[in-house]
Amino acid sequence: MTTETPLLDAWFATMDSDEPERVLEKITDDFQMSVVFSKGDGQTAEFCGDRAGLVGYLEQREKNTLVHHLVRAAAVDDVELGFGLVTRDGRFEASFNVTALVDPASGRCRRLLICRTPEITFPLSDR
Repeated sequence: MTTETPLLDAWFATMDSDEPERVLEKITDDFQMSVVFSKGDGQTAEFCGDRAGLVGYLEQREKNTLVHHLVRAAAVDDVELGFGLVTRDGRFEASFNVTALVDPASGRCRRLLICRTPEITFPLSDR
């Protein structure tokens, strides 16, 4: 196990950039995803599918508004896992978990599962 997660680090840096659509360069031809997105109070949506599903997710997303902070991350073989938080204007917006299956040959994402909610925060100790 390692704590280096190059795909997830690059993924969220790209999502938070001026060109989040560049994440499309980070997926394989057989890519599949599910993003379960909660705004709280039972308002939840799931974005899922292949490349087209990711395009749909990107189209509805607020651009240059949210910042993802990967707080804890690890890799086990070809799987990268992470826990993080999302901020808006520097304030807590939501917690999230992410799991990515990485194609070892290309370093691109084959499968992506993200779950996000504002309903819970994690009091974490400093390392």
